[in-house]
Amino acid sequence: MRLSPLLTALALLATVAVGAAIAQPSSTPAPTPTPTPASTTAAPGAPVIIAPATGANLNISPKRVTFDRNHRSGSIYIFNQGSGPATFDISLVDRVMLPDGQILAVTDAQAKPETKAIADRVASAKAILQVSPRRVTLSPGQGQTIRLRIAGSPADPSLAEMRSHLTISTLPPRDSGTTAEAAAANAPPGELRFQINALLGLSVPAIVRLNDIDIRAGLANGRVSLERLAGPNSPATPVLSLDLLRQGTNSLFGNLEIRAAGQPRNTPPLGLARGVGVYTEIDRRSIRIPLIRAPAPGEHLEVTFTDDDTSPGKLLAKLIL
Repeated sequence: MRLSPLLTALALLATVAVGAAIAQPSSTPAPTPTPTPASTTAAPGAPVIIAPATGANLNISPKRVTFDRNHRSGSIYIFNQGSGPATFDISLVDRVMLPDGQILAVTDAQAKPETKAIADRVASAKAILQVSPRRVTLSPGQGQTIRLRIAGSPADPSLAEMRSHLTISTLPPRDSGTTAEAAAANAPPGELRFQINALLGLSVPAIVRLNDIDIRAGLANGRVSLERLAGPNSPATPVLSLDLLRQGTNSLFGNLEIRAAGQPRNTPPLGLARGVGVYTEIDRRSIRIPLIRAPAPGEHLEVTFTDDDTSPGKLLAKLIL
């Protein structure tokens, strides 16, 4: 059975916009969702062709930037690793971290009763940060330095820390669309054809600390359980669950390592999580780390959290299980 020209055209014009999977440190774009042809009235058995779009593949470095009384400017470098030119919008967006590590736009979290109180605790740095440029077009293999600087004074000088997120978003290319007539003319009869244009959104925290810095941490509620991470029929994997506690006035950023108690520091850990943060709107964050093996009977585990912020490598917390 042949598809109508209009149905084929609508399928061809489908474009999926992908937002950022903002996770701390939020530099990885979300996977492109699979379109759902069932939402159309395609004939059973009609072949579905998904044509991936070529374009930008953005790299960004560093993954966070901090400011203090002695460092009032900084920079981020973005690089188009893709196969086509792309235009990027650059903006500051306030985002909130939830106790499970999920990061949402503050405006979205404030609209939900269960997260509004946490979102209201975010101290925004948008008003005192200046970003330049605000939009760039990069050819494949081309990079651009984004400059940030403190350009004002906080309304509340007593704040221990303020934060916003430098967000890099791709704009759809001007030629990404087409007319219904052209789409119908180019699609073979009886075939659905989708083109997916992934709109990347990467986010980097910009943290401002203009007072004395107080970074302290703790670990609590550690336990090991067996979980089937890849589905009900997958092998059981040992997973360590624990809470990372923020005990100072500033946010945390560092690395978690799990070893058998007494194991030398130069041996590979049983589990590892790098670049783990706890922002100032929450006091603790729940974390789960897969282990390469379960503890042997009677074996104790040592969990450490080391700083990767103001004093890289400094031990901030230790827990023996």
